[in-house]
Amino acid sequence: MKVSTENIKLAFRSVKSQKLRTILTVLIIAIGIMALVGILTAIDAIKGKLRDDFATMGSNTFSITHRNLRLTRADKREINRKITYREAMDLKDRFNENIGFVSISQVATGAATLKYKSEKTNPNVRVIGGDENYLLTTGYKTSSGRNITKTDVQLANNVVVIGADVVSNLFKKGENPVGEEIRVGAGIYKVVGVLESKGNSMGFSGDNQCIIPLSNLRLNYGLDQGSYNVNVMVYNTENLEPAISEATGLFRIIRKDPPGKDNTFSIRKSDQIASFVIEQLSLISVIATAIGLITLLGAAIGLMNIMLVSVKERTREIGTRKAIGATAQLIRNQFLIESILIGQLGGLLGIVLGIIIGNLISNVVGGGFIVPWLWIGGGIALCFFVGVASGYYPAKQAAALDPIDALRYE
Repeated sequence: MKVSTENIKLAFRSVKSQKLRTILTVLIIAIGIMALVGILTAIDAIKGKLRDDFATMGSNTFSITHRNLRLTRADKREINRKITYREAMDLKDRFNENIGFVSISQVATGAATLKYKSEKTNPNVRVIGGDENYLLTTGYKTSSGRNITKTDVQLANNVVVIGADVVSNLFKKGENPVGEEIRVGAGIYKVVGVLESKGNSMGFSGDNQCIIPLSNLRLNYGLDQGSYNVNVMVYNTENLEPAISEATGLFRIIRKDPPGKDNTFSIRKSDQIASFVIEQLSLISVIATAIGLITLLGAAIGLMNIMLVSVKERTREIGTRKAIGATAQLIRNQFLIESILIGQLGGLLGIVLGIIIGNLISNVVGGGFIVPWLWIGGGIALCFFVGVASGYYPAKQAAALDPIDALRYE
């Protein structure tokens, strides 16, 4: 233990005497670890946020959208055919009400400006046209007021349900939004409900939107050329697959898809959408890991170079230590500890920076603060390996020096 303590003290002394080279190597190692820990921490946070967001939709929902594939010119017109209002309504009318219910929606714009008296929002509010089932199938709830009703849809009433961000931007004096009239685009709408806050996900705010009756959207925005979205929610999770089969069969008939041909629409369960996005994030994880490892490889080469230079500069010191009784193993351990120390200093700095950057990104997308214990442990182990791998050869060279030749070295 005494020998090890002495070697550690000598290692710290040596590191202090080579400040510039040590700092540069520590920074290179820190950048590699920061890339690994930072990006992987952010991805873990984003994955958790995605799972939470899609979980609110429930495991008993699925969506139907038009396909958008690159095919031959002959097939493209048919396969990429958008879902019309009449097709969506036919499915809603014919779907078995004992299994579940259908919601139809369409996005009017993502750049609307809403106004209330002298206050107005930025031109980035999402306007959605939905029916009476839209909130249920998308996992939204109202914190005050009510949902859009079937009567609102039938009469194309000028009513609107607004998100929490819209409330904070328009009603800055603490007024109760429910019952007030606001301007959405060119129309005047009565606020009938306020959505519960959902926060941000992947840069999109679920609170910076408003929902108007679908019929009102068709009347005022004239978007019949666009594709409609269909969401289906079943009452019992066990009926999800039968419901998907029924919806597929019905919609193939409605869309007149020929027997033996592919569907001209896509059906996805809510958890499938989350899994798809998470898969893409996993690819980013692999890329980030590769970048971090390449950076660490460069750091390892730099660290080995520093240790070789250190051995050369301290040749006489090594000779003196051997002359007074230091063994080859003691010399080797001294240089190995120095290399490991530099690696761990870089690793600790990189881990701290990585956690900070990762959680800053997590905060931007609406995720929570996380401490990536797995990546912290992995970073420490990786830096230990870099220190040993980079220091072994220089340490071996130092241990093999002849004391007489070392003492005569100039």
